[in-house]
Amino acid sequence: MMTTNEDSSKWWQQAVVYQVYPQSFQDSNHDGIGDLNGIINKLPYLKKLGVDVLWLNPIYKSPQVDNGYDISNYYELNSDYGTLDDFKHLLDEAHQNEIKIILDLVVNHTSDQHEWFKQSKKSHDNEFANYYIWKDPGENGELPNNWGATFGGPAWTYVPERKQYYLHSFAPEQPELNWEEPKLRAAIYKMMRYWLEFGVDGFRMDVISLISKRHDFPDADDSYAYSKRYYAGASNGPRVHEFLQEMNREVLRNFNTLTVGETPNTNSDQAILYTDVDRHELNMVFNFDHMHIDYGKRGKFDNKRFNLVDLKRVFTEWQDKLSDRGWNSLYWSNHDQPRAVTRFGSEKYRIESAKTLGTVLHMLKGTPYIFQGEELGMTDAKFDSLADYQDIETKNIIDLYQQEGLPEDYIKEVAYLRSRDNARTPIPWTSESPYAGFSDVRPWIKMNPNYPEINVADALKNKTSVFYHYQKLIALRHELPVIVEGKYTLYDADNEDVFTFTRTANDGTMLLVIASFSESVLTYSVPEKLVGNQQWQVLLDSSASEIDFNSQLTLQPYQSIVFMTTN
Repeated sequence: MMTTNEDSSKWWQQAVVYQVYPQSFQDSNHDGIGDLNGIINKLPYLKKLGVDVLWLNPIYKSPQVDNGYDISNYYELNSDYGTLDDFKHLLDEAHQNEIKIILDLVVNHTSDQHEWFKQSKKSHDNEFANYYIWKDPGENGELPNNWGATFGGPAWTYVPERKQYYLHSFAPEQPELNWEEPKLRAAIYKMMRYWLEFGVDGFRMDVISLISKRHDFPDADDSYAYSKRYYAGASNGPRVHEFLQEMNREVLRNFNTLTVGETPNTNSDQAILYTDVDRHELNMVFNFDHMHIDYGKRGKFDNKRFNLVDLKRVFTEWQDKLSDRGWNSLYWSNHDQPRAVTRFGSEKYRIESAKTLGTVLHMLKGTPYIFQGEELGMTDAKFDSLADYQDIETKNIIDLYQQEGLPEDYIKEVAYLRSRDNARTPIPWTSESPYAGFSDVRPWIKMNPNYPEINVADALKNKTSVFYHYQKLIALRHELPVIVEGKYTLYDADNEDVFTFTRTANDGTMLLVIASFSESVLTYSVPEKLVGNQQWQVLLDSSASEIDFNSQLTLQPYQSIVFMTTN
């Protein structure tokens, strides 16, 4: 499938990754929860789409306080998803279909039900005593400092057995691992080797930029400021690169893997440190800057709309900075983010904007990530009641906003726009059953109410659907080296409606991408430098219109066109 890059050790540069949220993908055993055999059943669909890699969100044993990101045993699977034999079957079937699989690696924290933590909290001097971050109470028994957790409240919880507090950046049930402890690191590397030898092809590393902490634990400037400020800000933790280079030496260099780090609060300069091949750390990291451009006065849970100029600035900065050193990951959405069409596109022009979002992303330099349902143009879910939300972060925000006395309509609006549950509604496979072919019983979370209009079966019947547009984008990446290797150049940076850029290969092959982000018909003047003597041919058009290259182009709402010229 992947043919453009001769260096097989960099196969991930020309790959397209599809993210599977297992409990919302397909239920095969009639319990309302997606599972491994459900993924196996749908491998022909993924093969048809053309993707190269599946990233599975955590499938390990977990109490599910944070949807699997609270792991209680790294070597056992969540029984809701299946058995080790089921997973081996999935690996074998995927590999036979030329699809690789990467797992979520969650090693910043565990569940408080993990045996390591159960032992660690018993005493100061047992084998696991230093596997977690413990701190004595402050004066008069108060909290060690004023750090706050991402999901709300203080980042410290007291354990009477040790007469100490433990650190947790997220829920209290997710105690933070102490990477300063060599025995802990050795245990993690052993676990990683186990899964790679089992047959997995790499890891997506959850909040990996947070694993190194400042152990002087200074107070923040403001009460309950995110503790991430002190180990994920400018420094990304004093030893994070040392730890990752050790991980590479001990584990990763012995396998031909794909590694991508989730690195919140990491800027483009810091990303180079993680991804420069000469530093031997990770293949790529997830850029969060474009995830923050629509944050408002209340942060993430706000109704502010993004600005295209800001989006282009962020994308261009990362394209330029990592052009020669490092490598970009490319994504619009994932299990922690709302649906791309609602956030960056238009529900009024759902199909058009879904195609254009796909075109822009897949024509950039880097490895594209498709979150399940993105290839259908899925939207955020309009739940009837705030009680329908399952996500711990959203429920905490709802409680907070209600305590503050904010209007119910506003709380519903921001939950609809920003909740992580928007990405977690089950995949609608058909319009003909109450649960859209995901399951034959009530799912663990409500279906998106618009599944009769947005589903796989209808998409596969319609040759102009978003699905087939994504199929073309993936095929073009496999066929054209310029998409993988070409230099990126932005044009019309200040245009608030149109995203225009080129990709140029060393052999002179050039792509010109012109993408409207407007709900209106536009007359667009192509930059003079691009008119010249080039003979531009249409490579891909998101609309059904007949269009030829001209210095003045009429763009339909959310229309995107990829032109190509060769020497």
